[in-house]
Amino acid sequence: MVKRNPHLAKLHAGYLFPEIAKRKRLFLEKQPNAKLISLGIGDTTEPIPSFITDRFKATADALATYEGYSGYGPEQGHLDLRQAISKALYQNQLDVNEIFISDGSKCDIGRLQVMFGSQASIAVQDPSYPVYVDTGVIMGQTSLYQPQIRQYAGIAYMPCRPENHFFPSLELVSRTDIIYFCSPNNPTGAAATRDQLRQLVQFAKQNKSILIYDAAYACYIRDPSLPRSIYEIEGAREVAIELGSFSKMAGFTGVRLAWSIVPQELRFEDGHPVHQDWSRINSTFFNGASNLAQAGGLAALQPEGCQAMERLITFYMENAALLRQVFEAHGYSVYGGIHTPYLWVKFPHHTSWEAFEILLEKIHIISTPGSGFGPAGEGFLRFSAFGYRDRIEEAVRRLKKHLSSI
Repeated sequence: MVKRNPHLAKLHAGYLFPEIAKRKRLFLEKQPNAKLISLGIGDTTEPIPSFITDRFKATADALATYEGYSGYGPEQGHLDLRQAISKALYQNQLDVNEIFISDGSKCDIGRLQVMFGSQASIAVQDPSYPVYVDTGVIMGQTSLYQPQIRQYAGIAYMPCRPENHFFPSLELVSRTDIIYFCSPNNPTGAAATRDQLRQLVQFAKQNKSILIYDAAYACYIRDPSLPRSIYEIEGAREVAIELGSFSKMAGFTGVRLAWSIVPQELRFEDGHPVHQDWSRINSTFFNGASNLAQAGGLAALQPEGCQAMERLITFYMENAALLRQVFEAHGYSVYGGIHTPYLWVKFPHHTSWEAFEILLEKIHIISTPGSGFGPAGEGFLRFSAFGYRDRIEEAVRRLKKHLSSI
C-alpha cells in the first residue's frame, strides 16, 4: 500500500472555507427555504468589463484560424503583458524579465514553498491568509498542530492586533528564513504605512530573510501616501518578492491571472540568484498562464481597461462603506473597509465560531470566523464587501434590526 503524505494529516479541521461551506450545507438541510446572504468568501460578483471580455472573444476567435492560433506560450508570460504590468502598475521601474505571469497568487505561494523547500523556516502575520500556513504544513515545515494555542509548532506567528495597529512588534519576532506579509491585509483590512514597511525591510535585511509581499489588494488603497508596492521602499529589491493579482482588481477570480516579481538583486545565502531558481520552478511546474487570460489582462491595463477596473473597485468600496456604517452605528469596533473590501469586526461576547453561528442562525448571514485566520483573530468576524448591491443593502437592513441583541 502507498503511504499517505504524513504532513497532510497535520492540517487541522480542514481548510477554513470548506468548513464554512459544510456548516452552510447543514444549515440549509434544516432550513431549505432560508434566504442566505454570503458576506464570507471574498469572491467578486460584478461582471468583467466588456472592454476586457471583448479581448477574450477576439483572442478565442483567432485561435480558430491558422493565422491566429497559438500553442504553448513562454512560461514566464507574454512579453507585452509583462511590459504593460511594468508600465501601468510600476511606472516602468521594473525590468520585464523580473516579472513572471501565473494562474493565481495562491498557486504562486505553493510554488514558492516548493522552491524554498521544507527546511526553510517561515513567519506569518497573525491573523493571515490561511494558505501561507497550510502550504508550509503540507511541505513539512512544521511539527503537529498544537490545539491548546491554535498554532503549528515551527511557524513564527507575528500577532497583529488593534493595539499594535495590526503591524507586528518586530523586536519580539524570531528570525526566520521567509516572512509572509500582506498589505492591504486579508483579513484585517490594514494597510501598512511607509514607515512600517521601512521597518519591515530593515528587519528582513538584518536577519538575512526573504520577504514575500502579497499585494493582491493594492489597487484598493485610496490614500496616496500609502505604498502600493514594497519596491517603493529603499532596499526592498534586495530582500523582497512581490505577488500581484488580477482577481480582485479586474474580476478575474475565475479567469485566473496573476504575477510575481523577483528582482535580480535577490540572492540566496550562497549568492545564487533567486530569480534563476524561480524561473526553473516555473518552467518545471507550469506551462504558462492561459493565452486567453493574458489577452484579457493586457486589455485590463490599457487606459480604458484601467478606468473600467476603477469603477469596479469604487463599487465594492461603496459596499464596504455601507457595511462599516451599520457596525459603527451599533458601537462595534470595526477595522478595514477603507483600503480593502474587507471589514474586521470585534464581537466581544462571543468566540469567532459562536458569532458566526449566531449570525447564520438568527439573521441568515454568512461571515468568516476570525479564528480561522490565526489565534489573534479570535473574537473577530471578517465580512466581505464583494457582493451585489441589493444583497448588501438587505444585509444592512438585517444587521440594523438585530445587531443590538448580539
